[in-house]
Amino acid sequence: MQDVTDLPFWELMTRYGGADIYYTEYFRVHADSHLEKPILASITKNPTGKPVVAQMIGNDISSLIRTAKELMEHEVAAIDLNLGCPAPVVYKKCAGGGLLREPKRVDAILGALREIIPGKFTVKTRIGFDDPAVFEVLLPLFRKHSIDLLTVHGRTVKEMYRSAVHYDFIARAVDEMSCPVLANGNVSSAFKAQEILRVTGAKGLMIGRGAIRNPWMFQQIRQHLQGRAITHPNGRIVLAYIRDLYEAVCDYAMPELSHVHKMKKYLNFIGLGVEPTGAFLHEIRRVKSKVEFFYVCEQFLDHTELMPLEPFALPLKDVDVMAGEHL
Repeated sequence: MQDVTDLPFWELMTRYGGADIYYTEYFRVHADSHLEKPILASITKNPTGKPVVAQMIGNDISSLIRTAKELMEHEVAAIDLNLGCPAPVVYKKCAGGGLLREPKRVDAILGALREIIPGKFTVKTRIGFDDPAVFEVLLPLFRKHSIDLLTVHGRTVKEMYRSAVHYDFIARAVDEMSCPVLANGNVSSAFKAQEILRVTGAKGLMIGRGAIRNPWMFQQIRQHLQGRAITHPNGRIVLAYIRDLYEAVCDYAMPELSHVHKMKKYLNFIGLGVEPTGAFLHEIRRVKSKVEFFYVCEQFLDHTELMPLEPFALPLKDVDVMAGEHL
């Protein structure tokens, strides 16, 4: 997730169980682009001990080829093309999920990249831009170009994060693709993870927002799938995680207010699992200092009750704020 799951965040995730494989933030690719150093550091300084997939976003074929070749000079498990980002600033430039409006262009891009990537080439997609009917066209293109892994977020671009996830489309991809398929979208708990795997037949899960809210989820999923009891944190442990997160991701060369604003981005996700009324997020969005920030956190989290951290349904205005996040 762009500007969220960066190198410091990866380092922190490894302390909480961590994923089996990590995807970089996307490298923005265009005629004048270069490999952004902070994102490249996730590859060159990979602290996870796990494979890393380098993610690209763009629509210019020559630039994508150039960038893919540059990325292959580094230790990456695969090169990934992002066809799923629903941020308007992205899709209005016909990149990310915006490309799903132009299957012929997707065809050309996939063919060009497959030709020059000798190793693993993967794609993350949504099921369409505003109409999932295009998924019937996209799946044959993915098969045609022999991609090595497909991740499907089971919503259209226009549905953002508001609608239910259409897991039947992920199941269709599993049935029709010869490569492994990962399921993405609303992986909110170990129980939900098991159910998604059951109904889709996917080989694995891609977890984004849920990992920010609940960094224990990777380990909880492993526990549940192995038939073991799930370990949940209590409020004070969640509070300690937020303190760890603050220290991990904040650049102390920047003003304190900048740190607080950056933490609000993370708390947009964490707050969904803290309490059901939205009061926690309401208070957090109004703080202006580190002291105020942690005062609010302590008011809601200084307790020993166990917290599943599954997302509560919030009022529509808060859901819209979440859906507008640049992911």
